[in-house]
Amino acid sequence: MGEQRYVGAQSICFTEDIYVLGRAAIVGKKEGEGPLRSFFDEIDETDMFEGKNWNDAESRMMQKAAALAIRKAGLTPKQIRMLFAGDLLGQLLASSFGAGELPIPFLGVYGACSTMGESLLLASMAVGGGFADCTEAVTSSHFASAEKEFRFPLGYGNQRPLTATWTVTGSGALVVGNRAALERCRAQREEEKGRCAGALCAGVEVVISGGTIGRVTDFGIKDKANMGACMAPAAAEVVETHLKDFHRMPEYYDKIITGDLGEIGAKIFADILGQKGFQVEPVQEDCGLLIYDNELQDTHSGGSGCGCCAVTLAGYLLDKLYEGEWSRILFVPTGALLSPVSANEGSSIPGIAHAIVLERKGEEK
Repeated sequence: MGEQRYVGAQSICFTEDIYVLGRAAIVGKKEGEGPLRSFFDEIDETDMFEGKNWNDAESRMMQKAAALAIRKAGLTPKQIRMLFAGDLLGQLLASSFGAGELPIPFLGVYGACSTMGESLLLASMAVGGGFADCTEAVTSSHFASAEKEFRFPLGYGNQRPLTATWTVTGSGALVVGNRAALERCRAQREEEKGRCAGALCAGVEVVISGGTIGRVTDFGIKDKANMGACMAPAAAEVVETHLKDFHRMPEYYDKIITGDLGEIGAKIFADILGQKGFQVEPVQEDCGLLIYDNELQDTHSGGSGCGCCAVTLAGYLLDKLYEGEWSRILFVPTGALLSPVSANEGSSIPGIAHAIVLERKGEEK
């Protein structure tokens, strides 16, 4: 088993590849009407996922995504050593209730909308450190459950400012493992027809080769309706650190893809890095701008929420890697670390972001 090692100030790399074995992206009605519709595994036109209420709907959505990713890897839940999961709700309600339906040891994590980055890093580190051969990372968010917890009850009908983003109803899951787990997956399941299902693509693999753990960054912004501005400094900090730690320039990557900065945050992110000498615009993307068509869907600044970057990664981004359009991306989920209490008390909103390197290896037969 290879050993993980530190690089530079905040980064890690793996001396043996961590493979993506399975993936799933499940979304609600609005997301299914957007430009990434064909990349999602399931679309629930009711947004309820057969749940009794919005919290229950999110739990069921998360559980379905986790279970589907495992099935697509050709595995069973009992073959997953650890489940790293998180969401936006207090006490991680969606993840903990959803994980209760799965016979997998559970580790709840919270990084606001950056949670997919945190959970995927931890899942990969568990494999890279030899503590597991196969783990899973999953996150979720639901527009209605997030609105009632962080903003206003939907029945209130408040006016949303143009800086606001739209919380994605969706859950994304990735199963990751070492080489032995990869070979086991291939042996346990016949090759799938149709869309590539992770490591089961003949001769094509996507690996997690390293990443950078972000720092909490607080620029003193207090507007919870402008979270892109709150998160952009943290995203710029972790990307700058990542590039310096690995002695790379932005063009080393086919794409540098932030989580949910939206229109305003994405511009701030590029401006900050430009002042540091890193021109990211030629390779810059943002999941919050990819998931919706703002002209047709009126989401103001774009999409947000734990599920935003999770379903975009599990669907669209990984498809681009498997199909060979991209060879290497830097995935940078972003989060605004506020709570209903801190916002109401007038506290500033710190940001956090993590960076993960995903690379395509091999050729289709």
